Amino acid sequence: MEGLMLSRVLRDLAGGLPARALGWVFPDETTAALLLEGMPAGTGNLVLSYRPPQPVVYFSRERLRGEPNNPFQQMMAHKVRGDLLRAEQLKLDRVFQLHFGGEEGFVSVPPARLLFEVTGRNANLLILEQGEGFGGRILHAAREITPSRNRFRTTRSGGQYTPPPPYEKLDPRSLSAEEAQVQGLAALPLARWREQVDGLGPLLSAELGRRAGFTEAPGPERLPQALSALASLVDDPSVSEGVMTDGAREAARTEKAAQLRKELVGPLDKRLSLLTNQLSDVTRAEEGIELAAQERTEADILMAYSHQVPDGSAEVSLPDLTGEGEVTIALDPLLSAVQNAEKRYARARRREDVYERLAEREPRLRAEYAEAHARVQALETASLSELEALAAQLVSEKPEKVPYGLRFTLPSGLTALVGRNNKENATLTHRIGRSMDYWFHAQGYAGSHVLVRTGSAGRELSPPDILYAAQLAAAHSKARGSSNVPVDYTRIKHVWRPKGAAAGKVNYTGQKTVFVDGDLPEN
Repeated sequence: MEGLMLSRVLRDLAGGLPARALGWVFPDETTAALLLEGMPAGTGNLVLSYRPPQPVVYFSRERLRGEPNNPFQQMMAHKVRGDLLRAEQLKLDRVFQLHFGGEEGFVSVPPARLLFEVTGRNANLLILEQGEGFGGRILHAAREITPSRNRFRTTRSGGQYTPPPPYEKLDPRSLSAEEAQVQGLAALPLARWREQVDGLGPLLSAELGRRAGFTEAPGPERLPQALSALASLVDDPSVSEGVMTDGAREAARTEKAAQLRKELVGPLDKRLSLLTNQLSDVTRAEEGIELAAQERTEADILMAYSHQVPDGSAEVSLPDLTGEGEVTIALDPLLSAVQNAEKRYARARRREDVYERLAEREPRLRAEYAEAHARVQALETASLSELEALAAQLVSEKPEKVPYGLRFTLPSGLTALVGRNNKENATLTHRIGRSMDYWFHAQGYAGSHVLVRTGSAGRELSPPDILYAAQLAAAHSKARGSSNVPVDYTRIKHVWRPKGAAAGKVNYTGQKTVFVDGDLPEN
């Protein structure tokens, strides 16, 4: 149910308010009907159907019956009593509330509000304590929304109600031609007016195009015609049968596209976060180069004047090698001047090595970041067919998962299994692997064990197979993205787990080493 449709129902209801409420009935477990007396259309039921994904509210003259079906409906019958005083909608959003006056009697019932979120799959009906605006304490909720289901907006009995996030859209009830022109509606296809005009959804957008006689952007010439159609929609937001069918189809397509877009964007966002962190490492490594230069200078000074440094000194001031004053250097008192210098040289070398390794990767990281960012931007405007094609492509490219490790096929047709964690590494190497199978691992880097099944004959691997498997090992290690990664390989019979070692820790012998790039091999 869309915002303008809901507005029309409430507008008709407001003509008879305040109205005497004759009690609730509950035709089913997600439908409540309030019998009202004195309405313009006569005595009848205000029906609230809050079953996702198609909640609806309407006025019916039909005779309805039914006792409460669940605790929430029992709470409604006891807590939401008295005359219906007024109804108000949150802008033209799919959220409205009914104010009840309460009852005086042997057991008085205080005034309360009934708030209905007519929001598709997130539909909900809430009993709120008396108050103004769209906030307040929730007395009872038809659907409890906990942080495990939605960490941004929870709905729990006894908590405070949080309205949907605020938004800024044009109000079609007061929209002028000048305002429409300034806001760019003339250049926007009618199907996309709902992005800027409040109260419109897929169905009413389709009906707007039918009433206007066109669906493309109206331009300045046909803008009055489009605004006239919009005004008629505000007055009568009914939908023709043909548009109802097409609109429902379009609504389903829109929902499916949104779900696909969310599924596709999620991994890309994670990839962007990872690349951002890796690029930050490059920045920190650049700062480390300055520290390395300072440590080398201090080490040079210590080596030049080591004979002037007393043993056990924690700090010493020595002449600068440039002849411009003195330099104060902090020392480890347990080490000699030469040992302190060597320690600084070692730290400088490590910083420089880290920088060189990361600087070599930086162009590739920036290219990957730009590509991932461009794909996220493209997904925002992609059509349903494009999203479906991309989803199918990603499924076809995704490595097949098997009970132990990821499975890849080598150029010769042999199977390679890649461990995804220490437990799988241990299982592949010590339980699944046979003595003549080949085992690959990135030398000096934590990472996956790669097992190449060679069959009972223990066939030798061809050079393309060796390079392919080695790239798998490099790409699934801490050396991912680097170049010239050393990868060792040997037969499984030469790999063993040291006594008492953790899962995945091994020793091996008889290995050979190849150098490959740390990227996944191309198919």
